[in-house]
Amino acid sequence: MRGHNWINTLLPDELLIEIFRRLDSKSSRDACSLVCTRWLRLERLTRAAIRIGASGSPDLFVHLLAARFSNVTTVHIDERLSVSIPTHFGRRRASENSALKLHYVSDGSSSDQSDFDSLCLSDSGLSALADGFPKLEKLRLIWCSNVTSEGLSSLARKCISLKSLDLQGCYVGDQGLAAIGQCCKHLEDLNLRFCEGLTDTGLVELALGVGNSLKSIGVAACAKITDISMEAVGLHCRSLETLSLDSEFIHNKGLLSVIRGCPHLKVLKLQCINLTDDALKVVGVSCLSLEILALYSFQRFTDKGLCAIGKGCKKLKNLTLSDCYFLSDKGLEAIATGCKELTHLEVNGCHNIGTLGLESVGKSCQHLSELALLYCQRIGDAGLLQIGQGCKYLQALHLVDCSSIGDEAMCGIASGCKNLKKLHIRRCYEIGSKGIIAVGENCKLLTDLSIRFCDRVGDGALVAIAEGCSLHYLNVSGCHQIGDAGVVAIARGCPQLCYLDVSVLQNLGDMAMAEVGEHCPLLKEIVLSHCRQITDVGLAHLVKSCTMLESCHMVYCSGITSVGVATVVSSCPNIRKVLVEKWKVSQRTKRRAGSVISYLCVDL
Repeated sequence: MRGHNWINTLLPDELLIEIFRRLDSKSSRDACSLVCTRWLRLERLTRAAIRIGASGSPDLFVHLLAARFSNVTTVHIDERLSVSIPTHFGRRRASENSALKLHYVSDGSSSDQSDFDSLCLSDSGLSALADGFPKLEKLRLIWCSNVTSEGLSSLARKCISLKSLDLQGCYVGDQGLAAIGQCCKHLEDLNLRFCEGLTDTGLVELALGVGNSLKSIGVAACAKITDISMEAVGLHCRSLETLSLDSEFIHNKGLLSVIRGCPHLKVLKLQCINLTDDALKVVGVSCLSLEILALYSFQRFTDKGLCAIGKGCKKLKNLTLSDCYFLSDKGLEAIATGCKELTHLEVNGCHNIGTLGLESVGKSCQHLSELALLYCQRIGDAGLLQIGQGCKYLQALHLVDCSSIGDEAMCGIASGCKNLKKLHIRRCYEIGSKGIIAVGENCKLLTDLSIRFCDRVGDGALVAIAEGCSLHYLNVSGCHQIGDAGVVAIARGCPQLCYLDVSVLQNLGDMAMAEVGEHCPLLKEIVLSHCRQITDVGLAHLVKSCTMLESCHMVYCSGITSVGVATVVSSCPNIRKVLVEKWKVSQRTKRRAGSVISYLCVDL
């Protein structure tokens, strides 16, 4: 009834909070919070996670957030992300500060170091975070270079429920890490990538303190962390399940201590130039629960190590081999025949692995669901043909710079892998329209297609895709034979399209933009850069119906002027990012955009 507020009168706080928690989007929650002061207060209680930038008075920003969101358990602070405090912040919620970003292409800019430091999160801000969010369980501090051991110690004393801590790029010292070990007895996940201030002393103290609870640890580019730390982890962290090491200071001795001391290890990611086959042999014997193995840039591993893995790690499901120059078909065959539960395989720059190795995977690994072949010059069509025959459950295929793979391979994949949902190809110049047409005719579940710089693919391929598939994502950047006809077919056949990259298509014009605008109302991101035939007219047709558009890249489009930029900004209520040359943004467009726009200079 008019004049009666029955909802607020009859429903208790607990019920309204539960309703807000069940809303399916942030925008819906934001809208509810604007109804009245009671709903604003209650909706704030449902917020469990906050993600902010660490530049632009972050200490003040943390104070303001802590006063408003008392039930937050997850905080992500990233110094690479900028944030600015609105002029009337006192009368507006933090979550209302949704930033529309108008990016400029320029030669870059520099700033005084002291001014930069004053805009970074400090120990004071970290202390305020600890005071404001005592229920904190997960904290990510990414490249917060001004945070020290003092701030981390203060946090440790106040946030004793902390379970996950990411200190990537933070110059914290041993005292701070030791304090975490002493106070945060529930810590399970720790990331120490690029923490240059740490030594063995800090990590040993942490292992002594939280060894019973720690399940995951990552160390990268920490020059003063050596085998001594790994020995402590192996001795005290019996529950460890995930280990990620990127270090030239870790040797077999340290890794073997972890392997022998942590029987529940499931994930092992290694980029350590001083490890040898001896370490992998022990992994094969001791890590019987291993499910994920990633080996990066190893020049001292041979097929002997992979044979040990294939013989012992029967539960292995995910394998990444990157720049392992001495691995060959024999090693991959040992993995294929021994690890029949393999679901994900990535081979990147392993120049001695060829067709025979991939054929072994196709014959033995029937559960393979994702395959990535990057810079594999020796793998030919026969390898993918065998994948098509044996891996019926393949859902994702990534091919980059595989010069020996052509249309015959793609036809084999298309006919055998009818569950394919994602196909990403880049610079595979032997793949043309014939192979992509076969995919369109057979892979009806395909929703994600990227064929970047495959210059033998033409409009006919996109016509077949449009007739057979309902794409959500399409990237045809640099496919010079594609023009209006192909993109028009996609627009008419794929109304669910959300992302479209047609950059560097010299034959694409306004007709295609008009069709996309008319038939793809769900489009959120479009990349038009280096499309010289597209003009302000086509852009106007595009944005007329694509009201959900959030991002538009249009650098080096000679037919688009300041008028087109203004059209995008004024016609798209959800637009968040426009990448364009600075000189194409008029003063009127800047004024119309309002105070919520963040102008950012970006180098190309």
